Parts: sequence; C-alpha cells; structure tokens
Amino acid sequence: MEKKQFQAESKRLLEMMINSIYTQREIFLRELISNASDAIDKIYYKALTDDTLVFDKDSYFIKVIADKTNRTLTLRDTGIGMTKEDLENNLGIIAKSGSLAFKKENEAKDGHNIIGQFGVGFYSAFMVADVVTVISRALGSDVAYKWESTGADGYTIETAEKDAVGTEIILKIKDNTEDENFDEFLDEYRLKAIIKKYSDFIRYPIKMDITGKRLKEGSESDFEDYQEEQHVNSMVPIWRKNKSELTQEDYEKFYHEKHYGFDKPLKHIHVSADGAVVYQAILFVPENIPFDYYSKEYEKGLELYANGVLIMNKCADLLPDYFSFVKGMVDSESLSLNISREMLQHDRQLKLIAKNISSKIKGQLQSLLKDEREKYEQFYKSFGRQLKFGVYSDYGSHKDLLQDLLMFHSSKEKKLVTLDEYVARMPEDQKYIYYASGESMERIDKLPQTELVTDKGYEILYFTDDIDEFAIKMIMTYKEKEFKSVSSGDLGIEVDDNQTETDADKNDNKELFDYMKDLLSGKVTNVKASKRLKKHPVCLSTDGDVTIEMEKILNAMPNNPNVKAEKVLEININHEVFASLKDAFDKDKEKLNLYTALLYNQALLIEGLPLQDPVEFTNDICKIMV
Repeated sequence: MEKKQFQAESKRLLEMMINSIYTQREIFLRELISNASDAIDKIYYKALTDDTLVFDKDSYFIKVIADKTNRTLTLRDTGIGMTKEDLENNLGIIAKSGSLAFKKENEAKDGHNIIGQFGVGFYSAFMVADVVTVISRALGSDVAYKWESTGADGYTIETAEKDAVGTEIILKIKDNTEDENFDEFLDEYRLKAIIKKYSDFIRYPIKMDITGKRLKEGSESDFEDYQEEQHVNSMVPIWRKNKSELTQEDYEKFYHEKHYGFDKPLKHIHVSADGAVVYQAILFVPENIPFDYYSKEYEKGLELYANGVLIMNKCADLLPDYFSFVKGMVDSESLSLNISREMLQHDRQLKLIAKNISSKIKGQLQSLLKDEREKYEQFYKSFGRQLKFGVYSDYGSHKDLLQDLLMFHSSKEKKLVTLDEYVARMPEDQKYIYYASGESMERIDKLPQTELVTDKGYEILYFTDDIDEFAIKMIMTYKEKEFKSVSSGDLGIEVDDNQTETDADKNDNKELFDYMKDLLSGKVTNVKASKRLKKHPVCLSTDGDVTIEMEKILNAMPNNPNVKAEKVLEININHEVFASLKDAFDKDKEKLNLYTALLYNQALLIEGLPLQDPVEFTNDICKIMV
C-alpha cells in the first residue's frame, strides 16, 4: 500500500487551516454532518433525472457513534458515496470541492441546495483527530475504498469491505493535553448539544445511541443503563413551514427553545422573501428588556443559517443598533460564505437582507402602535430609549425612519403621545412644538418656565430621559413645526400688555438689570424682565443651542469639557419682589447685592443645578431674617 503525499500547496493549506481558519474546534462536527447531508442530496438530484432511482427520504440518515473505549468518533451516512477517483480528487487535493463541482452540473431544485463549496470542511477533523479514516462505497459500485491520513504527512487509499452504499468517517480522537480537553468529543450529551446547536435543521435524520436508565427486570429499586437510538435533530425548521400551520404557541416555544429570552415575545415577524435575495426569517420583539441590555456585555445580532446550518450565532450586521433588541434568526441560500463558514463576506446579499429586515421591523412596530397601543407602550417603556439613541446617532441620519415611532408624556393627557398626535391637535396660532426637560414629570410641572405656555393652552412634551433633548435637536422639525424648549429665550408667544414693559419701564429698569448683570458676571449672560412668568418671581432661560438640561447631562459625563449654557436671569416685574429690588437699587446697594445673590441661587435650585457655595446661600437667608 503506497502512501501518497498531498501537493506542496495543499500541505501548507492543511497546516494553516487546522491551526488558523476555524476559531472553535467543535465546528468540525458541523462540517462533517454538512458533507454527509450533501452526499444524500446528490442521490436526490440524480433521482430527479434517473428513472431507475427512487428517492425514499425515510431510507436516508446520518449516524454519529462515539466509542470512548477506543477513542473513536464515527459518522456514517447513506449518501452517494465516493469512488477511488473521488477520494483521490476530493480528499487528496485540499480545497477541491466535489460538492461545488456537482452543484455546477446539477442546478438546485425543489428547495434543496448543496452546502459545501470550498472543499476544506472535511479537514477540520484534524483539529480533534490524530487519524482520519474514510471508508466509502459509491452508488452503482460493488467495490469500497478506504482513505486514511494522519494529517499533513500524506494519505493512503486501498480497497475495503462495505456492505451498503455510503460513507463512514472514523476519527481517532486526540488524547487530552494540559490546555485541551478532547474527551468532550466522545461524550454523547456534548455531541448532542453540538448537533442541536449547528445542525438541528439538517433535512435528514441525525441518529445517535443515547444512554438512559431503567429498572432492571424484576427489580423495584435497581436501575441499569440502556441505549436507544434517537433522532437528535429537528429536521424541519419552523421558518420553512407555512405561517397558516403555526400558532402563537409554536412561535413562543421556538423563542424559548432558542434561548432568546425568559419572557414571552411581545410580537413575532415571520418573513419568507423570494426576490433579489432569497431568505426566511423569524424575528421577535421581546416583552422585557434584558438585564445587560445597556452594558458592554450585551451582544446584538441574529442567528444566521445557510441552508439550515448555523453559520453565526450573533450576526450583528443584520441588525442596526437602534433595533438591537430584536431576537431571532435568518436562513438563506443566497449568501457568499467565507472559507471557514464561520463569518460572512460583506456582500450585497447581506446588505439587502439587513435593509429588508429593518423595514419589516419598523412596519411591525408601526402596526403595533396603530392596532395594539397598549402593547406598543409596553414595548416603548422597555426599548423607547434605544429608538431615541437611534435618532441621535450617526448625525441624525436615521431620524426619518424612527421619528414616527417616538413617544413622550404630555402635559394634557399625562400619558405617552406620538409627535403626530401632538401636531394633529395643535391650535392654529401655535407656532412651535413645546417641550420641557427635567428629572420627572412632577418637577417639570412645577417649573416657572411652563407658566406662559400652559396659560395659552398649549401642550408640552415632557423630556425626562437624558437622551430626549439631544434626539430632538437632531430631528429639528416635525411636519414643518420647529421644536422649542419652554426655557428658550424667545417662546414665540404674544403676551398680555400687563406682562410687558413700557418704554419708560425699560429705561427705568435698564440700570437695575445692568447692575445685577455685573454682579452675576460669568454666571449669566443677561438679566431681563420676563415675559413668561406670572406667579413666580424668577427663573433661568437660555440663549443658544445648549439648554440647562443638556449642560447637566454633558457635565456628568466623564472626560467631558466644562460645557455651559448661556443662562439668562429673568425677573417677574409684576411680582412683589421686584418692588423690593427697585427700592434697594435706589437706597441700599448692599441689600440689592444680597437680593441678587438670593434670586440667582433660587433660580439654580429650581433648575436642579448645584449651588457654588451652599454655606453662603444659607447665610444670605439668615441675613434677611434678622
């Protein structure tokens, strides 16, 4: 028996592949099972054109046998088998794929598709085995052949005995090392878990002898081990079934079987696309937010299958960040796989699928908002924050896609409303969409800045999330209506005559306000008479794009520059305190200094801003008490 050498290029490729291409050793089982499935598919294709062949699907299977005593793992299939020439060409020349050649000769029909393309998956067996033996008998042949190799050193081929058509691959599993535990690939429960993970939806039965326990015959307490052949794969995936065959319970069962979450899915999306790219998908909107959702440990992504074989556990490229809460899977025969089938080449098909999925998710959320408002609000309480981050990210490039999904609490209804609902009920004379930012709705209700807007009967949106105002700054306008903070310097609202200053008042008050502005130099950019205040004596407003709430959020971030809003101290000239200010300006500048400091600190407290010197503030209060 002559030992043959791999070609020099093939030898180098084998060494590189065993050590570099595959990142997880367990992948070898996926590759060998995929090859076995291909071998059975080839008989199916031949039966389509050969009247002498009858394809009875029940007669075809793949069997996995673990032998701990002899440290062998055997995979047996009832597929088309290989001739001596096939063994020479397909296993003797690395990266020459018999499946790819067969695929070119026989176009896929009836939804079947050959998986193997590169001809390297078989050699992943050397990651776990010292010796790989292949015994195969080809369809239509009476002779079987044995191919055997210890790796890069070469291989032998000789005649062998085999009763039935098909292929048997026997792996001599490596001994354990300090760093590697190879025993796991001889453990039936570990093997079963690997099969369920990667090959659960191979269309042919994958059989194993599973050990169980039972009472010994005639005994009431003594148990014995026994083995029973079982199908360990599901075979027909749920996504390939007609939607009409499936119930809500079927989808929920799949959600839990795939460990997408411990909750019930709020909504599912079942997609069967047959166009520029062919794929099936089942997507779920979870009911509850995962505990690690806003942590670095959270991984977004969908399970990715190619013809029922798991390629990636988390394919992040299929989901945009703003829909990262979606769970589920995609199966496609249109994808271009890389050599290890562990990752995708970033190709046009993948982008088309991702774009289509994003559109489907948005459509389902819009439908939920329209038809099942209570469920949508439940979803929004969990994941609305992520939608707002999506509006803000990438310089607002996704705002048009997401803005109709946003909701905020309203001053009128005290419940969540959409931007569309807000605009639809705006009075004709209202120019802006008004909003107020704060830690809670209760605190916002007490803000002096809301007085004028509320008095006009205009609705205010409550921004209580730190992302809210940043997201709205990206949207800028909605249905031609600009957003306006109630703390903005100009609210665009006409006020009653008794709230405005006469020209004479302006001249009289200018010196007072200039004096107060000088006292608060570096703290405020201006002091002026307020057009918005009615009951309250003082408040802060802002000029420019940075509001007070934005200042607080930005300054709370690590390594962030000291951002300051352009604050304006507004004084209610119709309040009793203003008379005291004027009197102090005329008679007692020291008292005016005290009043100015008190009013400024009072305005800071209203906004939830820290006092520069709390001790001085308490001392100032004591001064007016004596």
